[in-house]
Amino acid sequence: MVNWFNRLMDRPDLGKLILRLAFSIMMMFHGWHKLIDGIENIQGMLTQHGLPGFIGYGVFIGELVAPLLMVLGIFTRPAALVFSFTMLVAYLLIDPGSVLTLTKVGAWGAEDIAVYFFAGLAIAFLGSGRYSVMKNPDWR
Repeated sequence: MVNWFNRLMDRPDLGKLILRLAFSIMMMFHGWHKLIDGIENIQGMLTQHGLPGFIGYGVFIGELVAPLLMVLGIFTRPAALVFSFTMLVAYLLIDPGSVLTLTKVGAWGAEDIAVYFFAGLAIAFLGSGRYSVMKNPDWR
């Protein structure tokens, strides 16, 4: 019974696809929101930290372009690293003090950003697998 179940569930390429789709699509909602409502808040946070506001446009790369590439399975590893870097920047801008806190429901204060960050790293190490719009594995 266990061997049958293990054989049934042994689908690493499907697992990679599910991981890519889940985190990429959820992140694209964040990017879409910024596309519709603007990035003035992000630009304000950047300028408060002494950085130029135009850097805020990079959020579109990290929250729309990189996740779209990950969904399609194109340059998955570099896109996933950009995805994770975006989460690192978000963490540093929003609340670096949250790393030592718990929320009202007992969650780690930096949990939401950390989940995306580590998912991006996992995708970078795993790659796209065979489910990609690119046939050439060098482009996956």
